[in-house]
Amino acid sequence: EVQLVESGGGLVQAGGSLRLSCAASGFNIDDYALGWFRDIPGKEREAVSCISSSDGNTYYADSVKGRFTISTDNAKDTVYLQMDSLKPEDTAVYYCAATLTQSLARIREAGNYDYWGQGTQVTVSA
Repeated sequence: EVQLVESGGGLVQAGGSLRLSCAASGFNIDDYALGWFRDIPGKEREAVSCISSSDGNTYYADSVKGRFTISTDNAKDTVYLQMDSLKPEDTAVYYCAATLTQSLARIREAGNYDYWGQGTQVTVSA
């Protein structure tokens, strides 16, 4: 059974840091591009950061560039999102996802993902 399980969310003050983890099972992440998305009430699901397994290219939303870092540990089939200098506007439910698509342009689109985790809440207080 294919599963993605996120962890690491929580409540943090503005300026603080969190590291989200997403453990994959039932498939090998070496073959997949991986992404972190977030849901903010009243907004469409947003791609936060994505990484292509074929060439290691990464994508970051403008709002998180310089603050968030995506990485993978293929031996553990896990993808991480290090979030630093958090802001209240980063408050959201964060999801990890996996897709066989490797195009950097396409992996920014949530509709191109095959598997999704259940989400983890991140709340940043002012």
